[in-house]
Amino acid sequence: MSKIISAALGNITEYSLNWPSTAHGSTHELVIDEAHIYVTGQNMDQIAKCNYGGQVVDYYKMPDGSGPHGILIDKHGRLWVSLEFFGLVVQLDDQGKIVKEIDVRLFVQGAKTPINPAPHGICLDADGETIWFTGKRTSTVGKINPDSSVEHFQLNNLAAMPIFLSAGADGNIWGTELLASAILNIFGDGTVREFPIPTSNSRPIAVIPDPSSPFMWFTEEAGVKIGKIDLSGKITEYPVPALQKNDILASLVFDYDDNLWVQVYVDQNNPNPSGYDYILKFDKSIRHIEGSDIAGIPFSMHTLPSRGTMMHRIKMDYKGNLWFTEMMTDKLGKITL
Repeated sequence: MSKIISAALGNITEYSLNWPSTAHGSTHELVIDEAHIYVTGQNMDQIAKCNYGGQVVDYYKMPDGSGPHGILIDKHGRLWVSLEFFGLVVQLDDQGKIVKEIDVRLFVQGAKTPINPAPHGICLDADGETIWFTGKRTSTVGKINPDSSVEHFQLNNLAAMPIFLSAGADGNIWGTELLASAILNIFGDGTVREFPIPTSNSRPIAVIPDPSSPFMWFTEEAGVKIGKIDLSGKITEYPVPALQKNDILASLVFDYDDNLWVQVYVDQNNPNPSGYDYILKFDKSIRHIEGSDIAGIPFSMHTLPSRGTMMHRIKMDYKGNLWFTEMMTDKLGKITL
């Protein structure tokens, strides 16, 4: 559909998404199937469908002002997107048309209009079809059951701002509370546990399951650390070897060999000194280290061709390569492994 505009450095290639919109700097989440990468452009009200060659093959137009953000594919192969600004989670068909809408707004007695919890992050339950979502505005977590009924659950931390969810080895949902600097764990019945991160104002971003052990791993944007939490809530933090003091973290992913990759970029709210954005690869031995000293763990640094990227998310495709989004440069990146 569009000409491929790319730049490469080492094993990293960046592809411009060329959003058909006057908005820019708003490339957010991604989900990957056997042939395509789907990327949300929130302020563009678009979904980009890209092939494994980095080419955009289609754009799915969402309603104006809807703010598509979270995106997932369920066990039936159905594509779902959260329209954060509308308070909806929608299912798309193969042509990108909305075929089902789930209204996740709060209909509260005494409120003149429904309250939008702002479904920011969405994830699949362990059953592969129940969808969980964060109430970014309301410090809530909700779920959409297979029968399309919606439930909401209140977090205990005030102004927590939950933004990211992931199913864990315990069959329950884990998430990050950006402003409360805590990790949440919610059971199917709505029982909530919240675990404060030892580093204050750490601003956790993403949380993912360990490939085979009963742990979850997470990133601390401002803490500039990666963390590991066991199923009882015990947290271990590992300082990241950042290049400069204004580097912060985005998301993380395990590759096919169980090595851990972490996104690091220069904070655009504190851009001086300028510097490179890069992705760190930690050897898989980090998964089994005792204590918090990772000085002996082999790691490598992979520099991006672009600067000022504000990296956002990173995931592995079905061929074992890694793909990531750059919010401010509106690019899709690929790490060829």
